[in-house]
Parts: sequence; structure tokens; C-alpha cells
Amino acid sequence: MDYRYSDYTIEQLRTEIGKLKEKVQKAEQLGNVSEVAINERKMQVALAYTLNPEDFKAGERYELNGDPGHTYKVNYINGVFAWGHRVNLLDEIYEKEVAIPISLLGKKLD
Repeated sequence: MDYRYSDYTIEQLRTEIGKLKEKVQKAEQLGNVSEVAINERKMQVALAYTLNPEDFKAGERYELNGDPGHTYKVNYINGVFAWGHRVNLLDEIYEKEVAIPISLLGKKLD
């Protein structure tokens, strides 16, 4: 029976994250790029459920973990996902609004 990450306890989430890390490592060793990407995304979503969404505020900008060339401006938080826009190094805001797990948000910028 499948469970949603929202139903997991913190301990179960940590166990799941550990299993996903192992899957990522095995897929990397086998050169299976798509499986690496899928499991890394699952891991980010599971990590998001270990964080408090109230720590992230609408209208604020955050660093993007794993993407030093962009920041992220949050429009609103829905569950463990932040909806907003990527901003490049030239302060140009991308037109398309995208949702990302809050685990991808880094340090808040001034």
C-alpha cells in the first residue's frame, strides 16, 4: 500500500530520504541519468515535508539550492511548494510562474 509523504512521520521521511539517496547513487554508478533525476526530485519533495512552510514568506527572495545563477521570488506557499518566479543574475524575472519544493529554497536574500 502506498502512502503519501504528508502521511509519513519525520522518522519515516528520513528513512525514505536515505533509501532515495541509495537509489540515486546506484543509478549514477549505472549511468542511468533519468533515474537519477527522478529519485533526486522525489528526495527533494520528501525533504520539503521535513521543513516548516511558515518559515518561507510570500514576496521574499531566496537563493536556489543547486542553481547559483538564479534566485527565486516567492508569490505564495501552497503546502510544501513555493509558487513564484526564477530571477537571473541580471535581476530579470522569468515570466512563467513555477512551483518548487521548499527544500530547494536556500538562504533568504535582503
